[in-house]
Amino acid sequence: MSKSKTLKFDTGGAYSPAPESTDHIQLKDRYGLFIDGNFTPSKAGKYFDTINPANEEKISEVPEANTKDVDSAVQAARQAYEKVWSKMKPSERGKYIFRIARLIQERAREFAVIESLDGGKPIRESRDVDIPLAAAHFFYYAGWADKLDFAFPGCRTKSLGVAGQIIPWNFPLLMAAWKIAPALAAGNTVVLKPAETTPLTALKLAEVIREADVPPGVVNIITGGGETGKMLVKHPDVNKVAFTGSTEVGKFIMKTLAGSGKRYTLELGGKAANIIFEDAAINQAVEGIVDAIFFNQGHVCCAGSRLYVQESVAKEVISKLKDRMNTLVIGDPLDKNTDIGAINSRMQLEKICEYVDIGKKEGGSVYQPSCTLPEKGFWYAPTLFADVSQSHRIVQEEIFGPVLAIQTFRTVDEVISKANNTPYGLSGGVWTDKGSKLFKVTKEIRAGVIWANTFNKFDPSSPFGGYKESGMGREGGIDGLHSYVELV
Repeated sequence: MSKSKTLKFDTGGAYSPAPESTDHIQLKDRYGLFIDGNFTPSKAGKYFDTINPANEEKISEVPEANTKDVDSAVQAARQAYEKVWSKMKPSERGKYIFRIARLIQERAREFAVIESLDGGKPIRESRDVDIPLAAAHFFYYAGWADKLDFAFPGCRTKSLGVAGQIIPWNFPLLMAAWKIAPALAAGNTVVLKPAETTPLTALKLAEVIREADVPPGVVNIITGGGETGKMLVKHPDVNKVAFTGSTEVGKFIMKTLAGSGKRYTLELGGKAANIIFEDAAINQAVEGIVDAIFFNQGHVCCAGSRLYVQESVAKEVISKLKDRMNTLVIGDPLDKNTDIGAINSRMQLEKICEYVDIGKKEGGSVYQPSCTLPEKGFWYAPTLFADVSQSHRIVQEEIFGPVLAIQTFRTVDEVISKANNTPYGLSGGVWTDKGSKLFKVTKEIRAGVIWANTFNKFDPSSPFGGYKESGMGREGGIDGLHSYVELV
C-alpha cells in the first residue's frame, strides 16, 4: 500500500533515482490506541494527522489520548503485571521478547520504509541502523530475562511494576526498543507514548507484539502530545518513568516526581564535541564529521555539533569538509542515494532557521553547499559555522539540526576545557593516532559516551547516558536493566 508519491530532486545528474518501494507496507488510514492487547478509539474521539515531512502529505490519523485513556492503559498494565507477567517464569518472558525480535527482523523492510516516511530520515539509515539495532536490543534483553541474578551478583532482583515510557521523534522504533525490551526482561509491564510526529512505527510494533502473542496489557501504546505525556508521568499507579527528549521537559519531570518515590531515568539533550588532532587520519575524520552531524540531519541528541580542530590542520580539515559537503545528496528519504533527508517537522525547521539567524547575528561565518531544496516539505541544507567562540549560543545550545560550529585549538588541555564548557555532557568524539592522547582526553571529558576514531556507533550491550543537563541514569547493557529492578 503506497503512501508516498515519488519526489524529484536535483542531484546534479550524478545518480539516477533509486526509490525504495512502498507497495509492501500496510498502513491504516486511522489507528486506535493499543490498550490491553487491542486497538481502541480514544474516549474523547479526538484524532490528529501524522504527515510525511518530505512532502507534507497526510499519512494517517492517530488518536489523542486523554486522562481516561491513560488511566485505562495504566490499569491494563497493572492487571497484566499482577496477574500474568510478574508470575511468569523468566525463561518464558524471554521467549516472548525473543519472538518480538524475530518478527521485527522478518518485517524489517516494512519498518524501515514507515520510519523514513513518518520521520524523514534517509532509508539507508532506517534500513541499516535503526531497524537492525531495534531488533538487536530485543534479542539482547531476551537473553537476560532468566539471568537477572547473574547480572547483579550477590543480589536478588524484584521488578518495579508499571513503567511509563515517553520517547522522541528522532529514533522512534529504536527508542521504543531501548525502553520496552529491558522493562519486559526485568518483569515489568509498560505504557509507552511515542512522539506525536512519529507514532507509526510504534503502532506497527503494537501489531508485532500482538502477533507475538504477548499477553494483553503487558505492552500498551498510547498516542498524543505533551499533555498526554504529562498525564502518564503524573499517574499515581506508574512506578517508573523513562523519558528521552529535551532537557526542559526532563527538568519538569524531575520536579513533578520529586518526593513521589517513583524511579526515573532521563536521557536528555546534548552538544557533543568532536575533536580532531593533527595526528588523526584526516580523510577518515572528515567522513566521521559528516556522519556525526549531517547524515542524520543533526536529529540526534549525541550529534557531533561542535567541531574542534587542531590549529595546524584546520585549513586542511575545513577544506576537505566543504568538498565533502558538496557531494552530499539531499533528497527523497526513500531514495537509496539520499544522504540527507527531510527535517522532521515544520516546528523543528523553524527552530533551526532561528538558530542560524542567531549565529549570523553573533558574527559567525556561514558556509552551505550549493543545492536546490524543494519548496514543499521541510528541508535544510547542511550548514557550517566558523568564526564562533565558546560564548556563542550556537556553540552552547542544542539545535537538533544539520548545523556544525567549528573552532580551533592548540593544546590538549585547551580542547578538554572547551569541550567541557557546556551545560551538556552526553557524548563526544576524539580522532588521533596516539593511544595515550585518547586515554587522557576520554578520561577528562565529562561525557557519558566518547567514541575514539569513529562516531555514532551503538551496541545493545553498551550503556548510554549523560552527565549534567544531559540526563540521569543509563540505558543499554546491564545498566539498562538496573533501572528496572529493585535489588533485594
